[in-house]
Amino acid sequence: MKKLMFAVVSGLLALTVSACGTGTNQAASTSGQSGATKYVFGTDATYPPFEFEKDGKYVGIDIDLINAIAKEEGFEVEIKPMDFKGIIPAVQAKQLDGAIAGISITDKRKEILDFSEPYYQAGLSLVVREDNTTINGEADLAGKTIAIKKGTTGATFADELGKKYGATVKYFDDSPSMFQEVQNGNADVTIEDYPVISYKIAVDPASKLKIVGDRLNGDHYGIAVLKGNKELQDKLNSGLKKLKENGKYDEIINTYLNTKK
Repeated sequence: MKKLMFAVVSGLLALTVSACGTGTNQAASTSGQSGATKYVFGTDATYPPFEFEKDGKYVGIDIDLINAIAKEEGFEVEIKPMDFKGIIPAVQAKQLDGAIAGISITDKRKEILDFSEPYYQAGLSLVVREDNTTINGEADLAGKTIAIKKGTTGATFADELGKKYGATVKYFDDSPSMFQEVQNGNADVTIEDYPVISYKIAVDPASKLKIVGDRLNGDHYGIAVLKGNKELQDKLNSGLKKLKENGKYDEIINTYLNTKK
């Protein structure tokens, strides 16, 4: 969804880091076993089809993509799963070199992070139980309850819709919890990135969820790095370009979504 972290906490953290930083933009990076630079990337491993755990391994569009970029550019990757709301502060604190987690590029985020070129256009959608016939678009949200994951662009939209239509917003730490709230009838609707919810419905018919209305926006995902880390940003952009030219990018996307973006 992904995902807007512009809270005061992030701003304070950024000030703290600037005051007592280590003097390098790559504090998390180390030398890998091959001698190549190893970068640590944060991700949210509960966000299929972009990142999730399967058979004890992390897989998904984002995981395959960052590994393919690393191969093209000659560096190593360490994946560090964590709650989405903690990812951007961790990059700011130099605990991570970067993050790939379906992160929407926004003007607010660009004030505190640098991004690769966009690699996927998503967009938010309203999601309800499949037996819900009363919500067909945002105009039907008056007096309803919205379940949403903290720290996401969906949360920002939920806040705006809540104020506009008098809806109640309930916050959760992860996507499965917010979906469960709608499935159990404790919330009327949630907001999720279109490709994510489309994938969930396709692979899990028992979810009993459906998408309603038009997409609420047209977010683009980017790979985030610490502000000013042009070396890593350039490697990411170079790798993305190569993957799109050699067909590997489309191969990765089609593995999970069977559609080109």
